[in-house]
Amino acid sequence: MSGSTAARALDVAVALAALALTLVVLGLEHNADHALDTRGVLLAAIAALPLVAHRRSPLAVFAITTAASATLNGLGYAVGPPFGPTIALFYVAADERTRSRVRETAVVVLGLFLAHILSTAAAHSGFPTSPVLFGIVVWGGAWMIGDQVQQRRRRRLDAAERLRRAQRDVERERRLAAAEERTRIARDLHDSAAHAINVILVQAGAARLLQQRDPDGARTALTTIEDVARETIGEIDLLVRGLRDGSAEAVEPPTGLAALGTLVERHQVGGLEVRVQVVGEPRPLAAGVDQSAYRILQESLTNAARHGDGSADVELRYTASDLRLTVRNPLGPGAAAPGTGHGILGMHERAALLGGELEAGVGEGEFTVAARLPYGEERP
Repeated sequence: MSGSTAARALDVAVALAALALTLVVLGLEHNADHALDTRGVLLAAIAALPLVAHRRSPLAVFAITTAASATLNGLGYAVGPPFGPTIALFYVAADERTRSRVRETAVVVLGLFLAHILSTAAAHSGFPTSPVLFGIVVWGGAWMIGDQVQQRRRRRLDAAERLRRAQRDVERERRLAAAEERTRIARDLHDSAAHAINVILVQAGAARLLQQRDPDGARTALTTIEDVARETIGEIDLLVRGLRDGSAEAVEPPTGLAALGTLVERHQVGGLEVRVQVVGEPRPLAAGVDQSAYRILQESLTNAARHGDGSADVELRYTASDLRLTVRNPLGPGAAAPGTGHGILGMHERAALLGGELEAGVGEGEFTVAARLPYGEERP
């Protein structure tokens, strides 16, 4: 049985039960001026059966059932608990729409309650104190129970909405993390490939020029090409595996400043004169700072080899709060300065993700990259 069919069956059962109870009360002749007759049965049906439509308009159902119940009392039928109106009042209090029309609901409920009391008092000698007090207790209880049901339903809906919102936030964070990881992998891929291609290009040219007059130098250049190619292939394989798997754990951390000597040596073998100066006391660096510093130096030296006059000055300055990197290289005759491609953009992004900053530009015939990387951990 579907949910809507079960709810409809429950509504019908409740309405029939209310009708049956009302007929039982009306049949108590010792408490009535009129015995139960066809008119009484019809009014009892009107006071109970409209309950099946409470989902459409609970306030209208309450008004109809209460009016019929008041008419029964006014005509002198047996006075008893108004089952139909009481259940209808419960439905009104439990309905979510009541929250948006509290004033109108209060006017209708209080007005019909007063009419019910007056009709009962008019049909019986003396004021029916006990039925009235009983009605107040019953109707008040029905309203309180319905209101509690509504509040519990509201809390349940609010909890479900918070859960959905939390799930959406988690999913959004997951997508953002995946996007950031793809961006990081793209930066690493660019840096590795650009550096490797530049070294291979220089070394291949050197091997071609030295193969006749300096076979040992040519073999050294070819060995460097082989080492760089093997290392870069392994690095690219890890990066691509991380993109395919969608897992940050699949990508090993790139090399840090411990490999700076190897990086400088490769460029020097390729003909770039690199002078390195360390200022301050070197200290252990967080993984993000270490890796970003190496990548910035790698990209800067690659640009120096491609666009410079054959030399570059590197300064690593350890201060109390951050690591400062400076790479200067004179521009070669007729050489264009590095533009704003992926390499420069990637260096800016690396510094920004650490809460640092980077400047790159031409001044007095030199291209300068200056970065400041705080020692703290990466920002999430």
